[in-house]
Amino acid sequence: MNISDKEFVIKEMPFFAGLSKQELALVYEKSKVIEYCKGRVIYDEGQAPSAFYCIISGRVEIYTKDKSGQKLTLEYLHRGKYFGIISLLTSEPHSVTAEAMNDCCILVIDKDDFDCLLQNLPRLAIDLSRSLSRRLKRKDIHQKKIFESTVISVFSSYAQAGKTIYALNLALSLGQETHKSVIIIDILSKEKTPTLPRKLNIDNPPISDLSSNADIYALPKDIIMKTEFGIDLVCFYYEEDNDACLKRLIEILSLLVNDYHYILLDLPAAMDRSIISMLNQSDLIHILSSPEPTDLKRTSNLIGRLKTDYNFDIQKIKTIVNEYKLARIDCSSQTEILGQDIFATIPKIKFDSPERLIIDDPQCEYSKVVRRIARQLGDCLVGLVLGVGVGYGFCHVGVLKVIEEENIPIDVIVGSSIGSFIASLWAIGKTSSEILEVAREFREPKHIWGLVDITFPSFGFIKGNKLYRFLKKHLGDKTFYDVKLPLKIIASDVRKKEPKILDKGLLVDAIMASCSMPGVFAPFKFREEILFDGGVTYPLPTEPLMQMGVKKIIAVNVTPSREDILKQLAKLKQGPEGVKVKDKPLGLFGRLKNIFNFNILNIIFSSVEILQSEVARKEGELADIVLHPDTTGLFWLELHRSYEFAKRGEQEARENLDKIWKLINE
Repeated sequence: MNISDKEFVIKEMPFFAGLSKQELALVYEKSKVIEYCKGRVIYDEGQAPSAFYCIISGRVEIYTKDKSGQKLTLEYLHRGKYFGIISLLTSEPHSVTAEAMNDCCILVIDKDDFDCLLQNLPRLAIDLSRSLSRRLKRKDIHQKKIFESTVISVFSSYAQAGKTIYALNLALSLGQETHKSVIIIDILSKEKTPTLPRKLNIDNPPISDLSSNADIYALPKDIIMKTEFGIDLVCFYYEEDNDACLKRLIEILSLLVNDYHYILLDLPAAMDRSIISMLNQSDLIHILSSPEPTDLKRTSNLIGRLKTDYNFDIQKIKTIVNEYKLARIDCSSQTEILGQDIFATIPKIKFDSPERLIIDDPQCEYSKVVRRIARQLGDCLVGLVLGVGVGYGFCHVGVLKVIEEENIPIDVIVGSSIGSFIASLWAIGKTSSEILEVAREFREPKHIWGLVDITFPSFGFIKGNKLYRFLKKHLGDKTFYDVKLPLKIIASDVRKKEPKILDKGLLVDAIMASCSMPGVFAPFKFREEILFDGGVTYPLPTEPLMQMGVKKIIAVNVTPSREDILKQLAKLKQGPEGVKVKDKPLGLFGRLKNIFNFNILNIIFSSVEILQSEVARKEGELADIVLHPDTTGLFWLELHRSYEFAKRGEQEARENLDKIWKLINE
């Protein structure tokens, strides 16, 4: 993909998410792409506003200077982040300097064109006014210490949904994963006693009253409680349907956004006007619900009210299903009742579990899910891409072994063709050693015939029924709802001639679609669509991760380069020391390789492989790290050499460990 392709870039930017094709076309018309070399200043502190900026690639440093002229870095911005917007809205000079940390590609919309967009696209204007209004107040009174903050409300339409435990652990995880400042605002009615101070080892907590009519110009230092766990806490009482409470909360937020990167509002489970209005001050709302149909219906009604009565962007409302109640219906039925996708499902906590699970039980499933949510909020998700390659694909297993042994965090995994199979096994919880045990079914060359059922080649030489039974044996009826981390599988749409990202339904069906190499396997019917090999469109599917907003991408490209493929084909025609294969006796596998060297199947695979190698190279440009194991001396059909393939993948991953950890920690 060419990163200067504005149409693609604009469509995938979160700021423009939800716009229609016509609206996106207007943005496309009014914007331009500019490259900034490392060290170039994009705009200076004190300079008049001139444009809206959004990063396509590279990183930008945002800083200011103190009275002595020393640089004070506020933030490092990366792909998808926008800046320069507050000055555009206020027409005041920039309060910070923006400088390219490395070579950057940036989408730029000039001031007049941006004003035109806001006039013609009111949805953008509404979104901006909601999320930025509190940041434009009293900046002359309170010195800004950070560049950007996010306000997250944690809410439920009913009591006992587990929202306070979730808010606590989300705050703790945000602090750990992002290394940024976090505060929880605990809001409760006057007859309640706050529980968060006790959970954070705080005795005699100060509690302020939001119903006071006094203006707030500065928060008293003694009401903000510092904790030993690296996050802060403040507690407030409120009164139902009291407009003064909302006014004071907005004033408090306008001060806190200058000091905290993440502000979590733990709101009471009440549906009065004050609470709903407080929700409307958020950048994001996390609504907790049990998997019970009644609770899901309540949550659906709440989301509908927020959308209808308050015009809240539905994309910013995330439903978290808390499995503290036993689910009587499956995930697809839960989604149907809810009327929108479930953002995350957090597993039931054991009765005697600690309340600070992120601290006291970091490896439990609850902690893992919350940590993944925090990493997504913190724009530090790590994505793993497993590419195509038949036998070469077993190199992926060696990479996974290193990831397991080194505890490298992976938040989402994407696979194409053989990569989809290995990604699925890992996503449902199988270890790398268990995946290699699956590969042992091909421990002899002849066992490859266990996957082959020849048919009349109207659509392909192989029907795929045996392959389907093999996949079913190891994955059963597992669906995308059964995976332990987000999984995407790539296939290609026959009719539309475009990639298809699969993330719903049976894993076996998705893998079959992704592995159905055109000309070899018959295309696979997935619901109402006819799909074939994902490697045709995405042999190394980094682009889907970029579309998801994943900022740190590790790709495993096991496709040999074009030169390697041509050398390998030449070697296959000869035995050791230049002796041609036909001049010496052949065993069963030798005869099989000889057949494949000259029949239509090998011609098809070799042709596709050469084309895929170039596409995979280009897709690799979107990744931060590309692992490319050396497969010299190994043949794509040699499934019986899975351990050797895995060893090559392990070696490549270990040689790049320093780069991987640098990416994780930056």
